[in-house]
Amino acid sequence: MIASVNAAYGPALWKIARTILIAYLLVLGLAYLFQRRLIYFPSMGSDLVPAIPPAPLYAGLYDFTLSASDVVPLKAWHWPGERPLTLVVFHGNAGHRGHRLGWLWALRSTRAGVFILDYRGYGGSGGSPSEEGFYRDGEAAVDWLQSSGAGPLAYVGESLGTAVAVELALRRPPAALILQSPFTSAVDLGQRTYPFLPVRLLMRDRYPLLSKIDRVSCPVMVIHGQEDSIVPPAMGRAVFERAPDRKEWFPIPRADHNDPLWEIAPDYGARVGRFLGLP
Repeated sequence: MIASVNAAYGPALWKIARTILIAYLLVLGLAYLFQRRLIYFPSMGSDLVPAIPPAPLYAGLYDFTLSASDVVPLKAWHWPGERPLTLVVFHGNAGHRGHRLGWLWALRSTRAGVFILDYRGYGGSGGSPSEEGFYRDGEAAVDWLQSSGAGPLAYVGESLGTAVAVELALRRPPAALILQSPFTSAVDLGQRTYPFLPVRLLMRDRYPLLSKIDRVSCPVMVIHGQEDSIVPPAMGRAVFERAPDRKEWFPIPRADHNDPLWEIAPDYGARVGRFLGLP
């Protein structure tokens, strides 16, 4: 009886299993080929290139283009400040510099200068996103500022930009490093987001932040929303614990990943200013 059941259903079960396997392999192939579309989310269409609002609030903020070492044109804003220090902002994986105007204003409350770059593929910059490409873009920003006499630099990274900031802190050491919503690695985050995929085998742009942070030679501040639903606060805490001794942990209660942390925490600008030695 059992043999007859196996004979009847065996081929059907094998056919179902084979179909599921083929479908899964197809998903793996598509995930590998189009993985950068799952990582990078630059603005598209009419929102591609941001403009500086024509308001007195943004007086002194100006737009310009610089070039990466592989001749990719990069769009940027520079907002000189009253202090000799310049904050170099590396934004996250979505949108462009125009979506960070409120954050730039909060950072400018320290009276330091502020510089923000749009990586390749973002905000009207040329090229396409990639890990090494982002590092080249960061180098171009720092080299431009140093050649322009901008004075000491502090790097400020946001989410994906924290990995860029840490890599730049090794290539071009800054006076200080501020990491907002950092993750341990893009692989760890990708595996958490797509648990059904072998992310560790497939991922090309890995951003291994945690394995680098202990080699940073400057003071480090880590800022993290305690209700972050995209990058778990535990990841930010792990980065903080691995950082060298001169460091500060700045948790922000009731704040999610994309919330305006500088509005939720009234002392945001003051805390950043004190950390940078700008009372």
